[in-house]
Amino acid sequence: MLLIVSFAVFFLLALVPGNPAITLAGGVSATPAQIAHVTAELHLNDGFFVQYWHWLYNALHGNLGTSLSTGQPVTQQIEQRFPVTFGLVVASAVVALVVGIPVGLISGIRPQGAVDGGARTFTTLGLAVPSFWLAVILVSIFAVHWKIFPPTGYTAITTSFTGWLKDVTLPAVTLGLLVGAALARQLRASLIDALDTPYIRTAWAKGGTRRTVLLKHGLKNAAMPVVTVFGIQIGYLLGGAVIVEQIFAFPGLGTYMLAGITDHDLPVVQGVALVFVLFQMAMSLLVDISYGYLNPKVRVS
Repeated sequence: MLLIVSFAVFFLLALVPGNPAITLAGGVSATPAQIAHVTAELHLNDGFFVQYWHWLYNALHGNLGTSLSTGQPVTQQIEQRFPVTFGLVVASAVVALVVGIPVGLISGIRPQGAVDGGARTFTTLGLAVPSFWLAVILVSIFAVHWKIFPPTGYTAITTSFTGWLKDVTLPAVTLGLLVGAALARQLRASLIDALDTPYIRTAWAKGGTRRTVLLKHGLKNAAMPVVTVFGIQIGYLLGGAVIVEQIFAFPGLGTYMLAGITDHDLPVVQGVALVFVLFQMAMSLLVDISYGYLNPKVRVS
């Protein structure tokens, strides 16, 4: 999968018009000799598959190239910016779980009630609202009007945990609420199906307490689809971080990739896309491992 995605990204970026050698050589002031030197160094005169092989070989050895706009190694920039994006994704995931699980649990236990109606309204709005619009609303209310959180900026967690928490709250809520809405809707549907099964009725008949039946038997068996959706939504968090980091001026991978797209900086886009795919694949692996805990039949197979 990683090989396929890397090839697809390299192929799409190869279709972008323009000569990156001119940019690297100094722009319009570059001499033909300088352009020819950079062209040979980047193997731009070679065929497409030869170029891809050189890039893949370097990537496997930790070399993702040099930024066309800044002249700095892409690998070094990714190492510096990855903790920013990773912290935002983790904080957003925490918000999604804190919001999605209680809402889905309450809604699934008592479907078709007043609380369930409010929960479904929340999930519908959460899935429909664009992240950039929600970010603007949150900034207007909590940063501009009430002045509780800073509107933009980033403080490293190693510098000040309190400062990092204040800076990351609004971006994390922006991304986490949307993912939490998806989790709540999936948990509601899965829990309704799980509570209408024979083993749940047997658990009630054996005198099981409400907490045991709902949490141990119902929630655990309804969790597999929710975990699957959560793993998929991590990809949304990464994609949403590209826009949200730009809005809140976070120096993360999202801002770096958006700058690379704007400047036609192909090595930057290729490198960040590769890191995003690696992160998504790691989350998919963790989701698959969690199936063994949620379903003993998976461990046997």
